[in-house]
Amino acid sequence: MSLNEILTRAPVVPVIVIEDLEHAVPLARSLIAGGLPVLEITLRTPVAMEAIKMIIGEVPEAIVGVGTVTHPDQLLECKQVGAQFAVSPGLTPALIDCSRDIDIPFLPGVFTPSEAMQARDLGFKTLKLFPAAQAGGVSMLKAMNGPLPDIKFCPTGGIGPTSLLEYLKLPNVLCVGGSWVAPKQSMHNGSWQQITQLSTEAVMTAKNL
Repeated sequence: MSLNEILTRAPVVPVIVIEDLEHAVPLARSLIAGGLPVLEITLRTPVAMEAIKMIIGEVPEAIVGVGTVTHPDQLLECKQVGAQFAVSPGLTPALIDCSRDIDIPFLPGVFTPSEAMQARDLGFKTLKLFPAAQAGGVSMLKAMNGPLPDIKFCPTGGIGPTSLLEYLKLPNVLCVGGSWVAPKQSMHNGSWQQITQLSTEAVMTAKNL
């Protein structure tokens, strides 16, 4: 599956921080039940990679990606554990070289038009605008679409249910990344139905396009 095929499977890619391994599988199932099968599990906790392995092994309907990839060895591990895509907050020469050596869809992050142009010149035409709100959000994406219409984005950072539709209406946005559909407190409380409800609401909002 190509990166664009993955990112157009659902309007929101949940950006997930898992602190307790027991949360991994029920969280994935709750998000999928709400209509969000593409999951970005970030490498921000010591248990993150083990959680990724658990979800891949126990929730076959999940499309599992690894987020916060900042080093080539992490990108290699994504491939080794069976992840279907990888996401980085930026783009470095080392990540570029590694991404060319392995067969895994890779979504690098950019913050400015110059970074987007450099990424495009290196062969990356689908990018993560990060952090989206700080980069200018909807206004920045509108401005970039004029001179860079061939670049598509998954903006992430500072996006929530009230701004979701505004982003999705843009012609250069494939989907958005967001953490609001998997609140930390809901995970800690085991409120899986609440997470499913938040996911369902996001999907329903996107249908208003």
